[in-house]
Amino acid sequence: MSRRYVLALDEGSSSARAVLVDETGDTVAESSVPITPLFPRPEWVELDPAQLWGSLESAIGTTMARAGATAADVAAVGLTTHRESCVIWNRTTGRPVHNAIMWMSKQTDDIVRRWSREGLDGEFRRRTGVRNDSYFSAGKIAWLLENVPGVREDAERGLLAVGTVDTWLLWNLTGGSSHATDPSSASRTALLDIATATWDEELCGMLGIPLALLPEVRPSNAWFGDLADGVLPGDSPVPVPVHAILGDQQAGLFGQACLETGMAKNTFGTAGVLTVNVGDRPRILDGMSSSVAWGIDDRIVYEAEGVVFHSGQTIQWLRDQLGLFSYAAQTESLAASVPDNGGVYMVPAFAGLCDPHWDRDARATIVGLTLESTAAHVVRAAVEAMAYQTRDNIDALARGGVSIPALRVDGGAVVNDVLCQFQADILGIPVERPHGLERTALGVAHLAGAGAGLWSIESIAERWSCQRVFEPRMSADEREWLYEGWRDAVTAARSIPARRR
Repeated sequence: MSRRYVLALDEGSSSARAVLVDETGDTVAESSVPITPLFPRPEWVELDPAQLWGSLESAIGTTMARAGATAADVAAVGLTTHRESCVIWNRTTGRPVHNAIMWMSKQTDDIVRRWSREGLDGEFRRRTGVRNDSYFSAGKIAWLLENVPGVREDAERGLLAVGTVDTWLLWNLTGGSSHATDPSSASRTALLDIATATWDEELCGMLGIPLALLPEVRPSNAWFGDLADGVLPGDSPVPVPVHAILGDQQAGLFGQACLETGMAKNTFGTAGVLTVNVGDRPRILDGMSSSVAWGIDDRIVYEAEGVVFHSGQTIQWLRDQLGLFSYAAQTESLAASVPDNGGVYMVPAFAGLCDPHWDRDARATIVGLTLESTAAHVVRAAVEAMAYQTRDNIDALARGGVSIPALRVDGGAVVNDVLCQFQADILGIPVERPHGLERTALGVAHLAGAGAGLWSIESIAERWSCQRVFEPRMSADEREWLYEGWRDAVTAARSIPARRR
């Protein structure tokens, strides 16, 4: 039987997915298993590493069964994961020394403040393209070294390994034979030299992070190792290689076929992430992060990125905590049931504000409420907040000299026509919604399939097709009047003092 499938593994913040893609690039089977975060203390968010791996194992088994496929049918595997979260484990036993610290956790705040007092803020920005912030992995690694008994000693003896979620899953997929990552994921650790796409030995020394802990950085389309026996059902006459790793947002950029400089996408997932291809040199833009988009063979492509911590998760909060509706899909009809937001703005700064504001002390707010305000106005304000946050980052790009002629969008929330139309209106540019909204898994599948020889990288752009273009309909005056109200709401969110016990 010919090897006709690529298995894409996509582990996000809330679920693990396995997607089987055929030679035409179409999805033939998929499965998703939820992941439950842990909250050991207020503002601390962790993940059970065993659940991260177990959820992915379960998703793989279900997907393969649904397709009736075995290991002999799979040409290659691609892996994409949420970024910045990290794990440390024992190289011999494979057992983690502690839970994974999740990207949104603030338990490392004291460490990053200490580094700031030591004058390292500029070093981070200049060397790595990202910031000295608890969002990135460096502080998480330092926290584990400083707070888990015996970890620093074992790390310095070379007994431990560290990695972002991709590295932890790769270790398990290959039976502990591969401790590696790619430059797109490594660039979100705040430890990678952005110019050379190699670990910054001097910065690691400043932070007290042993280089021996860190994984090998390989090109995004490299051979990362072969699957261990038992990961896939059935026998295979030859090993099944892991042939691609990408951070989830970079995989989405690739999956949206943003292969040319200036092309951009925004993913509306748990978080909201704007990414733009900026070519073969990093661009350090005020308010934005500069990261590696991908490294293919010997060529590095860079991205500028704007992250908002809470996008789709805001809708989940309105559903689960406030009970304003039963299903996320109801937000479209609720938002459309009122002609406008009625003066209500919601700033979902539940964990502070990320790009382009970088204010972790800001707090979520709903402003402009009157006795005439309804649940529909609040829901519409939440939907519009996703678009306003994208506008914040598009404007930051423009101030840095990067113009975006059109925006491609993906993620589950963009089935909402109200959101997509308002996004086009508040940006004043076309918004393009593709066929197939989950571009992350497809992106890493396309890269892995190219590595396996199923198709060429050049053909990937031809596989992308637009389901609908949303053209801006709003006048410039109304656009700016509404956006001024959003900026006022953000100012209010930033003026509320953070209170901690």
